[in-house]
Amino acid sequence: MANETQKVGTIHFPFPFTPYSIQEDFMAELYRVLEAGKIGIFESPTGTGKSLSLICGALSWLRDFEQKKREEEARLLETGTGPLHDEKDESLCLSSSCKGAAATPRPAGEPAWVTQFVQKKEERDLVDRLKAEQARRKQREERLQQLQHRAQFKYAAKRLRQEEEETENLLRLSREMLETGPGAERPEQLESGEEELVLAEYESDEEKKAASGVDEDEDDLEEEHVTKIYYCSRTHSQLAQFVHEVKKSPFGKDVRLVSLGSRQNLCVNEDVKSLGSVQLINDRCVDMQRSRHEKKKGAEEEKPKRRRQEKQAACPFYNHEQMGLLRDEALAEVKDIEQLLALGKEARACPYYGSRLAIPAAQLVVLPYQMLLHAATRQAAGIRLQEQVVIIDEAHNLIDTITGMHSVEVSGSQLCQAHSQLLQYMERYGKRLKAKNLMYLKQILYLLEKFVAVLGGNIKQNPNTQSLSQTGTELKTINDFLFQSQIDNINLFKVQRYCEKSMISRKLFGFTERYGAVLSSREQPKLAGFQQFLQSLQPRTTEAPAAPADESQASAPRPASPLMHIEGFLAALTTANQDGRVILSRQGSLSQSTLKFLLLNPAVHFAQVVKECRAVVIAGGTMQPVSDFRQQLLACAGVEAERVVEFSCGHVIPPDNILPLVICSGISNQPLEFTFQKRELPQMIFQEPKSAHQVEQVLLAYSRCIQACGQERGWVTGALLLSVVGGKMSEGINFSDNLGRCVVMVGMPFPNIRSPELQEKMAYLDQTLPRAPGQAPPGKNLVENLCMKAVNQSIGRAIRHQKDFASIVLLDQRYARPPVLAKLPAWIRARVEVKATFGPAIAAVQKFHREKSASS
Repeated sequence: MANETQKVGTIHFPFPFTPYSIQEDFMAELYRVLEAGKIGIFESPTGTGKSLSLICGALSWLRDFEQKKREEEARLLETGTGPLHDEKDESLCLSSSCKGAAATPRPAGEPAWVTQFVQKKEERDLVDRLKAEQARRKQREERLQQLQHRAQFKYAAKRLRQEEEETENLLRLSREMLETGPGAERPEQLESGEEELVLAEYESDEEKKAASGVDEDEDDLEEEHVTKIYYCSRTHSQLAQFVHEVKKSPFGKDVRLVSLGSRQNLCVNEDVKSLGSVQLINDRCVDMQRSRHEKKKGAEEEKPKRRRQEKQAACPFYNHEQMGLLRDEALAEVKDIEQLLALGKEARACPYYGSRLAIPAAQLVVLPYQMLLHAATRQAAGIRLQEQVVIIDEAHNLIDTITGMHSVEVSGSQLCQAHSQLLQYMERYGKRLKAKNLMYLKQILYLLEKFVAVLGGNIKQNPNTQSLSQTGTELKTINDFLFQSQIDNINLFKVQRYCEKSMISRKLFGFTERYGAVLSSREQPKLAGFQQFLQSLQPRTTEAPAAPADESQASAPRPASPLMHIEGFLAALTTANQDGRVILSRQGSLSQSTLKFLLLNPAVHFAQVVKECRAVVIAGGTMQPVSDFRQQLLACAGVEAERVVEFSCGHVIPPDNILPLVICSGISNQPLEFTFQKRELPQMIFQEPKSAHQVEQVLLAYSRCIQACGQERGWVTGALLLSVVGGKMSEGINFSDNLGRCVVMVGMPFPNIRSPELQEKMAYLDQTLPRAPGQAPPGKNLVENLCMKAVNQSIGRAIRHQKDFASIVLLDQRYARPPVLAKLPAWIRARVEVKATFGPAIAAVQKFHREKSASS
């Protein structure tokens, strides 16, 4: 159908067809949220055209915003002055650099002539900035904040001096060991290709800045970032579907869109991509770019500090001219990840870096959750959120996503393996390492030793054969864990930075990969014990099936160095003490015991997003109950309640196309209450496929059975699909029409209340959040919300379009309680019928389906 323009109030919304009324309401409310700079929680059920509503509503606002910006720029440049203090539309920001030209609050009692002088000067400055931006948009913003940033750390001067003294002592001891130790003789000759495994001389960021006086990327001038919309979702398939919807929309030919992805998804260098592991791909890519920069820098240096290493060849796809062409091509026409990848192969240009170059000029940036929600990843990708708009779709599990992204678990086996690998690495290359490298490597070894000790093990023994005297689970605050582990005197921030800059985990992985085949025979005896130990750390196949359950599992890449995983745990330990816990799980043997960091406050990682952005929209098909978003994510992030806007629309189906029932008792009139205490009553067996390809097979057979029922009459009258709540079948699969005419929810899927993680989270919320009058404690409310979110995600699978119909049976009398009913989606809650006995409920279901089948 031809594109149409819908007018809602005074706003025109281009749309590919005549929208539903709920879509018009959605777009109008979205426009108001973006214009007012609010935080919006939007719920639009599956099948109501949420994606198109987001696209057309948000891009209509951006269209009007850019138009007002151009008009304001033209007026200011024409008149040479602007009403900085009387501007009615305070939401209009001409650019990120012009924002600094806003009127500075004047002190009370200041003479009028002084105020007028300052105002006139600010107006002239604004016009000058606008002229500069129109002439060239590649200038960097002023760097005054750096000087202010240093002043903020005056209070820590004493602590810094102590750390510097300790560092100097360690460096002195390391130098003495190198000069007078038993290994002071000349280092042995390395084999071909082994030079790249040796750590380069390490300088901290502070030392680099002190030596050069400039930031490492000061000469990297960038194009000015225009106001844009960042749209993120969970999976690449969802992002590809969204890009497809943008193409079909009235904005598809004009919007400048770029899709971002990970190196694993966008790399076109087969040698790098074949490494398999995400961490290895990232490290190899960074190392190749570093080789290119150091090669250029080396030509300018007359005398290098040390013999240059044999570097990796620079990536042939990292060509600025070709990447510039790829950037322009990506912005000229809407492309998804697959098209961007194909374009990169054709142009022999890196899609990963080419897409990043397109961010400043893009109007719509499409990216995965992790790239936006993880601060370090966001910074590395060149994403700037200041005064921008962020839309997070499929956000029903946003809290769990942030929590899982910043929680990490390491095993005793990984700790011992990393320690042994690092020891062997130092034995092999220790004579070639500078004092600072040795200092940090010793600190890492010390940390690993203490982590094993706190679990009750010995780093020098095989973890598989070590039986722990104490078993069970223990929770610690971060500070208590650091003190108990005796590592509170180590600056984990510096260790984390060293691991990141030196890339020690990648070099360690390369060392363990090649020593068996590359090292000369005279060194094999030295490493034989290490090789045997590594083999002993491999998991024993006692209960595993003979063959992998999934084909993808058989070809899955091997995990990277255990130290790579442990680096994440070290980074987590730098979290504020009140925002996380460390769980010590001792399971009999050291290899099975674990240390886990549990993030309690996901808002600490979301706060920067809502603070910097102009507006944030959290959207999904099922967002109820929204109290979790308001309390755990927004209130804890410092968002005022007045800034939060909720919008929930009904469904496009007629009200009588859905029959939600709560059945309180069974055929024998026994109350239906599937609680933990009553789980030993007669039960069925439920089994769900373990792998993705098996899910497809089950769904195909299920679908064929239903199709056969409609084509010929026989003894088969339907199909029954049993699934586990939260499993592979409960979310993201289309059960439209005859595939999902009735959804039965047996019991209430409460999480395991005995879980130490959940208990700690409940206690944290009870201590942190206020208890509303007449409401359950925040911790108990969390458990109920987790249950109802799982229910809502499961029962929302059946209705997929306007003419669809289905019955929903909630088989537990607890669903009849008003607090529980209040947490159902509004379009379902309004139609719920509570049946006290089984007979009337079955009769209602039979009548509903008989009538709907006859009319369809």
